[in-house]
Amino acid sequence: MIKKPELSIIPLGGRGEIGNNMMLIEYNNEILILDCGIMFPTEDMLGIDLVMPDISYLIKNKDRIKAMLISHGHEDHIGAIPYFLREISNIPIYGTKLTIGMIKKKLEENRLLKEAKLREISAGEEISLNPFQIKFVKVNHSIPDAVAMGIKTPSGTIVYTGDFKFDQTPINEEPTDFNGLTKLGEEGVLALLSDSTNAEHKGYSISERVVEENINGIFEKAKGRIIVATFSSHLDRLQQIINAAYKTGRKIAISGRSMIANTKIAKELGYLNFPDDMLVEIRKANNLSDHKIVYMMTGSQGETMASLTRIARGDHRQINLHKGDTVLLSATPIPGNERSVGETINKLFEKGAKVIYGRELDVHVSGHAYQEELKMMINMIKPKYFVPVHGEYRHLYHHSILAQEVGIPEENIFIAKNGSRLNVSEDKAYFASSISTGKVLIDGTGIGDVGNIVLRDRRILSEHGIIIVVVTIESKTGRVLAGPDIISRGFVYMKESQELIEEAKSRLTKALDECQEKNITDWSTLKTKIKDPLRDFIYNETRRNPMIMPIIMEVPNK
Repeated sequence: MIKKPELSIIPLGGRGEIGNNMMLIEYNNEILILDCGIMFPTEDMLGIDLVMPDISYLIKNKDRIKAMLISHGHEDHIGAIPYFLREISNIPIYGTKLTIGMIKKKLEENRLLKEAKLREISAGEEISLNPFQIKFVKVNHSIPDAVAMGIKTPSGTIVYTGDFKFDQTPINEEPTDFNGLTKLGEEGVLALLSDSTNAEHKGYSISERVVEENINGIFEKAKGRIIVATFSSHLDRLQQIINAAYKTGRKIAISGRSMIANTKIAKELGYLNFPDDMLVEIRKANNLSDHKIVYMMTGSQGETMASLTRIARGDHRQINLHKGDTVLLSATPIPGNERSVGETINKLFEKGAKVIYGRELDVHVSGHAYQEELKMMINMIKPKYFVPVHGEYRHLYHHSILAQEVGIPEENIFIAKNGSRLNVSEDKAYFASSISTGKVLIDGTGIGDVGNIVLRDRRILSEHGIIIVVVTIESKTGRVLAGPDIISRGFVYMKESQELIEEAKSRLTKALDECQEKNITDWSTLKTKIKDPLRDFIYNETRRNPMIMPIIMEVPNK
């Protein structure tokens, strides 16, 4: 009996255990990749720059990959592409004009553009990647050129929304293609994979036009300089800032590498509109009157090296805060960033700035659909099976409740964890054997070379510091020739803790004498004999657990 081909949905990476920034669609031994994003590290990932999904399954099955389809140009959907292409290079990547433009910039920076197979598509276009037929449908988001995808297979159609909202009055683009989405629903949809980010929020999301009015009001009232921090990829917001500056006779100075790059790309491709003479270099902006300049920059998330954060600390090389400056944070903190954002705001207030921030001031709206829009999407698509994606477990849970409210049976709703394989057909849907997946941590140029053990060591260092024990011994006898000397970093201030240090040295000397009596010269054993009594003593005295690093130097017998 010939085995019937199976159609599978596999989340590969995302926040928590839930698929967010990479999805796989498999049919008859062929694989489609939907988005390829990064996540930002959580507070416990010390020193980590980025987090991407583990793609070891795809590396093993790279000959089965048909293509990568990208829904839009945000980092959590394109940020991992350079790292992906270092492992799997020979696949086409499809995206809209702006999305491909932003991917090109990334690949150029990583010297990967020459070998990349980038394919530009337009909303409304259909492509064939046998056995898949893909229809791209325009949706609104906080970046232009976002698309949903209708993926037709011999077993049925899967609709992937990407990130979306229904904005009836968007900035610089057309509204969502409701006819295109409705047509997909009328043709029959087996499974809907829908954005769950704002599933906890009732009603409808606010239009970007509301923010535009508020930004215009702030610009009209501001007497001095205006400093605006937002996401560099939020092109609608950048256009609003530029428009407000133009109306009030101000020039724009841009700070931040990603902000400069994205503004340039969007201007060249026609997604940002402004006269060329509106932009001035930062060093020349200082020559303008305060009421004639707007600084547009990164730092809305309190990132350590971002422009606004450096201004708040007072170590930005070109911009010093003036008393009376208006600082506008036009972004909502990503979960986990609240503390760093709060610290930045406090420092800005301390320096005399007027800081405008917070959802209640309507200087930022989400690019993700609220509950009534999520229901509308389900009603238009009319899927047999529903798979909430893009969010943490609580978001997916609330989205599943909404799906039940609009008529999707509970048994046809599936919350899929990373690596889980959901097989779907007209007859049934069920979870099959999972694939191996996880998170790959990126630290500088290193990919995956920082794991849980390294993170644990960094956590200990950050919380309790380090004690270095230096001792010189005779190689054959184990006799102590010098030391033990103790060096503390991040644990205690040596000059004020001499009594503690001397007692620790005394205990170490006793332990080393015992080793010499027993003729113990093996380094591994010696290190244990140093670490164990010192750890116990330090904890009993201070209730701290610093990292202890013995350094043993051997000299030959005379």
